[in-house]
Amino acid sequence: MPSDSQPNTQGADWLEAAVDQAIAASGGDMRSTIRALIVANEYLGSEVSELMKAISHAYVRGRFQTYL
Repeated sequence: MPSDSQPNTQGADWLEAAVDQAIAASGGDMRSTIRALIVANEYLGSEVSELMKAISHAYVRGRFQTYL
């Protein structure tokens, strides 16, 4: 997936390839694919939440400097 927030303007070939890989990794079972993606999304969401808490805690304690 591209690192910037803008979608790839060269087409959706990378997305189709990623979909094919996800389905193949689940043995072609669509329900397993969707289940795995939901679990991965939940995990990443919890990681983001924990990182936001850590950054907020560090900021309050003066350990995080903003660069303006």
